[in-house]
Amino acid sequence: MKKDNPPFYLEAAQETAIFEHAFKKRLPVLLKGPTGTGKTRFVEFMAHKLDKQHITISCHEETSATDLIGRFIIKGAETIWLDGPLTTAVKTGAIIYLDEVAEARPDVIVAIHSLTDYRRMLFIDKLNEHIAAHPDFMLVASFNPGYQRGFKELKPSTRQRFVAIPFHYPKKDAEIQILVNESDITPDEAEKLVKIGQKIRNLEEVGLAETVSTRLLVDAAKLIQSGLPRRLAVRSAVIEPLTDDQQVLEALTDLSNLMI
Repeated sequence: MKKDNPPFYLEAAQETAIFEHAFKKRLPVLLKGPTGTGKTRFVEFMAHKLDKQHITISCHEETSATDLIGRFIIKGAETIWLDGPLTTAVKTGAIIYLDEVAEARPDVIVAIHSLTDYRRMLFIDKLNEHIAAHPDFMLVASFNPGYQRGFKELKPSTRQRFVAIPFHYPKKDAEIQILVNESDITPDEAEKLVKIGQKIRNLEEVGLAETVSTRLLVDAAKLIQSGLPRRLAVRSAVIEPLTDDQQVLEALTDLSNLMI
C-alpha cells in the first residue's frame, strides 16, 4: 500500500521514466548493478510513485519455484493449497521484485518465463492451472553482473525478456546528498566518507570481490552521527564488511584513517 512519506530516492539517468513506461506497457524490468547502488530502494520508490503494493523476494541458492508459486500444506485434518508470493502478486496486480534472481535455483527462471512474454501467464503444475496476470502485475528482477561473472549468470535468452536499467555508484555530489538525507550527517562529514568510498573503488589491485557500496557509507554515516568515533565507524561499517584478509584490512584502514 502507498505510504504517506515516499522513500527517498535520487534519480540518476531517467530510470523513473523507463520504469513508468514499462509499467504502462506491461513489460518486465531487470535492474543491473553492484550491491548497494539503490536497486531495492528504487523499486520501493516506484511502487509508491505508482501507488502499487510491492513484494520483495531476496533470492538465494535455495530459492525454488515452489517457494514463489505455492505449496500444499496440512491444516488440521486436511491438505490445502497456499499461494506463494509470486502467485499472490499475479492475482492481485502487485509489483514483485526478485532481488538477485540469478542466485535462485534454475526452476525459478523457468517459472517466470511465461510471465515475461506476451502470455503474461503463470502455470501452476501442482494444481494443473494457469492464471492470467492481473493488468497491473509487474515483474522486476535484479542481478549483479560483476559479482555473478564466473558464478551464476543469467542466460541471454532470459535477459532478453526484460527491459534493462543499469545502476552504478552515484556521482560524488549525489552520494553526498544521499548520505546527508539518510543519516543527518553534515555535508562535510558526508564528503569525507564519499571520498573514502571513491578511493577504495579505484583500488583494483586489492582484489575485492565487492567494493564499497553507498549502503556501507550510509551505515558509517549513521554511526558517526550517533557519536561513534569516525575511524572506528569507518572500520566497522565500511572496511570490515569488505574482506577477511588481514593485510587488506590493515591497508584499507590505513588509507581511510589518512582521509578522515
